[in-house]
Amino acid sequence: MNIAVAGTGYVGLSLACLLSQNNTVHAVDIVPEKVDLINQGISPIKDQEIERFLASGKLDLIATLDAKRAYADADYVVIATPTNYDDEHGSFDTSSIEAVLDILRSIESKATIIIKSTIPVGYTLSVAQQYPELRILFSPEFLREGKALYDNLHPSRIIVSVPDLTSTEDVRHAEAFAQLLAESASEPVESIPSLVIQSSEAEAVKLFANTYLALRVSYFNELDTYAELRGLNSANIIKGVCLDPRIGDGYNNPSFGYGGYCLPKDTKQLLANFENVPQNLIRAIVDANATRKAFIADQIKARNPQCVGVYRLTMKEGSDNFRASSIFGVIDNLIADGIEVLIYEPMSKTDSYASCRIIKDIDEFKRSCDVIVANRIDSMLNDCIEKVYTRDLWHTS
Repeated sequence: MNIAVAGTGYVGLSLACLLSQNNTVHAVDIVPEKVDLINQGISPIKDQEIERFLASGKLDLIATLDAKRAYADADYVVIATPTNYDDEHGSFDTSSIEAVLDILRSIESKATIIIKSTIPVGYTLSVAQQYPELRILFSPEFLREGKALYDNLHPSRIIVSVPDLTSTEDVRHAEAFAQLLAESASEPVESIPSLVIQSSEAEAVKLFANTYLALRVSYFNELDTYAELRGLNSANIIKGVCLDPRIGDGYNNPSFGYGGYCLPKDTKQLLANFENVPQNLIRAIVDANATRKAFIADQIKARNPQCVGVYRLTMKEGSDNFRASSIFGVIDNLIADGIEVLIYEPMSKTDSYASCRIIKDIDEFKRSCDVIVANRIDSMLNDCIEKVYTRDLWHTS
């Protein structure tokens, strides 16, 4: 099979690596530096499995800037371009998807097109009507940043959807793509749950799944807020709660809020899709994130710091992602109250954020700050742990 993947973010590049084990794949991007790195076998993003696969030299994968050429011979075109949430319009910005569809229409592509970008409910049906000459499907991704290829190799489920389930031809193509993903995974094909459903339902699956994860993060954060203000041990309460097998241990480590590329934007989009639908919970999940960040900032300010140090902007261990990191909301709260903030982030390509200086010297950072804020602890802070404010309960440093 000839497959083109539009976009080389963590979704697109993980799919390109996955599918190029057994197929010829062209990864399309608009950034020459990323294309050059991929063609040298170097990952432009931090993901251990992607790095290993690219370095192996065993993939039938070529990165290119030439979209038309890549799409021209493709049996499948996978669209994994970014769809950031536009607060002004209250919806995802899907213009990058439409740019790809415009090219595919201009070259009269006969490929099966699979949207992997996160989109509003009803979007696939809308573009299928707008581009009737194209076969457009949607397949939600369920990937963690930093572990995207691992999650594609060991999928929890594969969902491929069609705008109209009465179209036996579209259903057949959806089933074929689901099979293609399953055969490229490391798990036995028969062990991977697979669904072919209507596209608006699949779009809702993605948004509701991520909003549930945001709900869970918010739940344990509010439990932790209660415990901290009441002088109780959060860890003991959470352990006791999570011993119930119906609740379990996932997503239960308190943090400064949910962040990253997916959860903040997906919760906002789901809330926007609830227009004229009765709800209380979805709005509360969105609002809870701002409440938690303000609470964390207040707890830090209560220590009367002269200089607050923020240890890392990255969302999680093993990630190079700063996008929508929850710590930014805390920093903004501190700056608004006139508190000096110094940031330690060795992966930053800039030397400042707002009025805050970003440094890469850990010793200077430790000396300069009288309170150090860390969403997650690591061993580099062991020698100044008395300065550290964190809500990380399960660290092992």
